[in-house]
Amino acid sequence: METQIHENEDRMLHPDFWNDPEEAQKLIDSNNHIKKIVDGFNDLRDSVDDIEVSLELLKEEDDEDMREMIDENVKETEEKFDEYELNILLSDEHDYLDAVLELHPGAGGTESQDWAEMLLRMYQRYAEQQDFKVETMDFQAGDEAGVKSVTLSIKGPNAYGLLKAEKGVHRLVRISPFDSSGRRHTSFVSCEVTPQFDNDDISIEVKSEDISVDTYRSSGAGGQHVNTSDSAVRITHHETGIVVTCQNERSQIKNREQAMKMLKSKLYQKELEKQQAEIDAVKGEQKEIGWGSQIRSYVFHPYSMIKDHRTNYEVGNTSKVMDGDLNPFIEAYLRENI
Repeated sequence: METQIHENEDRMLHPDFWNDPEEAQKLIDSNNHIKKIVDGFNDLRDSVDDIEVSLELLKEEDDEDMREMIDENVKETEEKFDEYELNILLSDEHDYLDAVLELHPGAGGTESQDWAEMLLRMYQRYAEQQDFKVETMDFQAGDEAGVKSVTLSIKGPNAYGLLKAEKGVHRLVRISPFDSSGRRHTSFVSCEVTPQFDNDDISIEVKSEDISVDTYRSSGAGGQHVNTSDSAVRITHHETGIVVTCQNERSQIKNREQAMKMLKSKLYQKELEKQQAEIDAVKGEQKEIGWGSQIRSYVFHPYSMIKDHRTNYEVGNTSKVMDGDLNPFIEAYLRENI
């Protein structure tokens, strides 16, 4: 790996390196990921060496302060090892890719749309903690509150490998803030995560007669172009029924390019599924948004608990999770699916 790092750094010094900015950035991100693995291993090795030296000193002279220091170092090293092991678990073919994350509320109107907005905030916070770059590709506001649907582009090392653990239906149980009677409600939101394939590396042909292209005014919050022109684009693929939307760019042309890129990635993913004996390796199971199909339950009343039904991992600190602390759930999922 260290040899690969040196080779990449030599390429970065080449005068033509930035001729293709997108490819250059990919190489930088890839190199940073490799360096993170190498540096992590070296850091762990140094920590273990330090503990071994301290233990030898402790044998010669029993000292309470040194014993406490060793205990603290062991605890810190165990935490480092868990984080390092998580990176090693991300070894599937497409784990390194960026991700497209979509949220779609189930039945329930305002209740489920508000729940979708809560999940949107959770994933945005998680992405910030991972130093991922997030772009809102499409945002459809709810009728009274929340969102009808939202599509995020999440870019960073292993973004898809981490976020694929979130694919499925998320269930919320709480006292509804929209119910004047204070009754308990159950809401569902479907989360779909797709790897962002490089269209230059996939051979998917989309003919004009195979799709319908609709334009409409952007409805999300943001810049001056919002609601001033029909710049947002929706593409529907007739054969598969796949629908993609994009409204984050200022021009209709750029939004169409982004939407077409997302469509090709989804079609390529669908083609991969046909070629694989185990469909869940890339796409994951498609389930009805409703009772009995959830991958995770978030209970805010009558007690506080979040439980993943695939791994049985659960926590009681719901606020911490809703603020983006998802790594324990993601790690449990990755370990379960080794």
